[in-house]
Amino acid sequence: MKKEIRVLGIDDMPFSFNEETVDIVGVVMRGGVYLEGVLKATITVDGDDATENIISMVEGTRHRKQLKVIMIDGAALGGFNIVDCSLVHARTKIPVITVTRNKPDMARIREALQKHFSDWRWRWDILKSTSMEQIMLRYPVYAASWGLTTEEMKDIIKLSIVRGAIPEPLRVAHLIATGMKTGESHGRC
Repeated sequence: MKKEIRVLGIDDMPFSFNEETVDIVGVVMRGGVYLEGVLKATITVDGDDATENIISMVEGTRHRKQLKVIMIDGAALGGFNIVDCSLVHARTKIPVITVTRNKPDMARIREALQKHFSDWRWRWDILKSTSMEQIMLRYPVYAASWGLTTEEMKDIIKLSIVRGAIPEPLRVAHLIATGMKTGESHGRC
């Protein structure tokens, strides 16, 4: 695998649940070492438009032909705006990886979906079809992929980590998103 493959890392800005929308930030990086571009889109907090907005983000960027992987901070953005990664992969023809620092508590997630959403089954069906794997590097992360083998997914995650546990495209997207919203970047992905 090339060291400088183009990875689009996506994370959401900090938000509160009384806000209607939240911006998501995408960064295009060569592996984990060189930032080539920054993208932005807007999604609905707890909505159902993250998938389509990510697809539009990918299809609309001048970096489109160079992208080899889309990496998302978890399977939901803007609260429970679930990303259908299978659909993102099918429509863009680009492999997708979701990465999270902590193992999702699926029972609690299902309970929250049932409590707050009339379309909870649709959201749950997308989430439960995701097969998360623990990736043991220096620190453990949990990841899932579409369009990649487990080994390819692991190699890309390893390749894109500069230090710590989180791949650099996600870390940089998080820093930019936080800085744009609050005036100064802080916190962990």
